[in-house]
Amino acid sequence: MPVLSRGFSPVSHDDAPLKALLLPFDGGTLPWPAQGTIAFLRARDGWPLRQHPLHGLRCEQGFKPLADGLRAAGLEVEPELDGSGDASLVLVLPPRQRDEAQALLARAVELAAPGARVVAAVANDEGAKSRERDLQQLAGLAGSATKFHCRVFWTPPLDGSHDAALLQRWRAADAPRPILGGRYSSRPGVFAWDRIDAASALLAAQLPADLAGRGADLGAGWGYLADEVLARAPRVQALDLYEAEARALELARANLAPHASRVALGFHWHDVTTGLPEGGYDFIVSNPPFHAHDRGDRPELGQRFIEVAAQSLRRGGRLLLVANRHLPYEATLAAAFATQRVLAEGGGFKVIEAVRS
Repeated sequence: MPVLSRGFSPVSHDDAPLKALLLPFDGGTLPWPAQGTIAFLRARDGWPLRQHPLHGLRCEQGFKPLADGLRAAGLEVEPELDGSGDASLVLVLPPRQRDEAQALLARAVELAAPGARVVAAVANDEGAKSRERDLQQLAGLAGSATKFHCRVFWTPPLDGSHDAALLQRWRAADAPRPILGGRYSSRPGVFAWDRIDAASALLAAQLPADLAGRGADLGAGWGYLADEVLARAPRVQALDLYEAEARALELARANLAPHASRVALGFHWHDVTTGLPEGGYDFIVSNPPFHAHDRGDRPELGQRFIEVAAQSLRRGGRLLLVANRHLPYEATLAAAFATQRVLAEGGGFKVIEAVRS
């Protein structure tokens, strides 16, 4: 089945942290490098970035919709940048989660060449003051500014005098680690990174043992639901995991390794809202997202997951979906599937089984 063209932009038309990040360069407070490599961690595309020369810009972005946007703009982008100590400038948009954000600031310092600066911006309600203190503690601050309900802050030219022990502690705190008694590996920053979220647990409890053939998990996270499918349904022959967050997908690959000898497993760094590159599935399971990367409510994401599932299932194929009870999915299910029924409700969630005609 060809990839569908429809998708949803994850980027706000008014990306305040991105505007704040470029503010010191817009006003001439800091110089934009005339040559050399510029590393941009957790990069996002947008008009503020385009006000500056982009030669030498290398972007790191592990969230597929944002990575696709950067690539469509002609920029170099990878889920994780390699190299160390060669960037003439390092730009950072730290995430909300503390351990992940501190590790990202530590990596920014590692990537910076002697004499380069690290510049970071965070929305006020996403922990801006805490991240500013973090960077000051790690490498010192030369300046900061507030605008657009954000803070932008930057180091002096780095000379290797940063706190090396702190840098290593922060890097270690973001590393994959055993969770839930050692059965799984996870890391800060991915969805429900240190627990089984209640919605996925409710869906897992309703997974039928007669699932068979080829299946897919849309929005697979670190692999819990896929693992439950394979544990409960021995007739499954192949399972494809689709996940937009590269960090989560790599964890899923490790967590499902015990099944690899008996089941054909596929791991796809992919934006489900654009459609699936494969089709003809016998069943699909999903705990779809309903927030954008900036935590804004996006119920249309789950609706799109339903539409894509319907187009990717064979006739008679089943979708097993969990969702918040209040989300308006029934009309989308009715338009795309022959039948639907609620299998269970609890904790504010509902599990729905839908069968394609």
